[in-house]
Order: sequence, then structure tokens, then C-alpha cells
Amino acid sequence: MNDEEILKLVGYVMASEYRSKIIKCIGDNIKIPSAIASEIGLRTNHVSNVLKDLKEKNLVICLNEEARKGRLYRNTQLGLNVLKFL
Repeated sequence: MNDEEILKLVGYVMASEYRSKIIKCIGDNIKIPSAIASEIGLRTNHVSNVLKDLKEKNLVICLNEEARKGRLYRNTQLGLNVLKFL
């Protein structure tokens, strides 16, 4: 992915306070939506919706899609590249 595409994604993330907070909150770690929600002061359903959007942009990945509860999320390499600009 070239710099221009990365910068477009940086703009996409920066355009939303929720997206920025969630990417930063996950960082290099693996987290579940409820932990993210409590750390940044959002409702879990909002976090889940934003995680879905970030997943579609290949910025985060769910490590256990089959789980109904306790889904684990981490930033992809692309997400970590975007995080450097935040």
C-alpha cells in the first residue's frame, strides 16, 4: 500500500473521534469490545459498530469470529501504520 492510500485511511480515522480512540486504545494489544468501551467511555454497541467499520477497512482484525461473546480484536499492520500518524 502506498503513502497516498495510507494517508486516506489516516484521514478516515481522524474524521471520527470514536475511530481514533478505538485504534489508539487497541494499540499493540488484543482487546475485547467491552474492555475498549470501559477504557474510552463509550457504550459497547457503539464500539462494536466502529470495530465493524474498521474491520471493513482492514484496520483491525477479529481473531475469533466464531465467538458470540469475548471477541478478540487487534490492529492489523495497516492499522498500526495508521496509528503512527495519530
